[in-house]
Amino acid sequence: MDTIIAVRNRILELCGECELSINKLATISALPPSSIKNILYGKSQNPKLLTIKMICDGLGISLGEFFSTPEFQQLEQEVR
Repeated sequence: MDTIIAVRNRILELCGECELSINKLATISALPPSSIKNILYGKSQNPKLLTIKMICDGLGISLGEFFSTPEFQQLEQEVR
């Protein structure tokens, strides 16, 4: 699994936990829905940390909480 897929899965997991649609997540994160959809549908291959931070702020979690999952801890190094 690569980082982009892990980020996508985490956003979807958090939306499921909070029972949020993508549009509602965008609204509470002060982001255009297209920004989140681009991450989820693979158009954005390198989402900005600021975008992820805004998503975290909207969800009321820290960046540490966002990335503190086994999925992120098990990622292999992508630069060789």
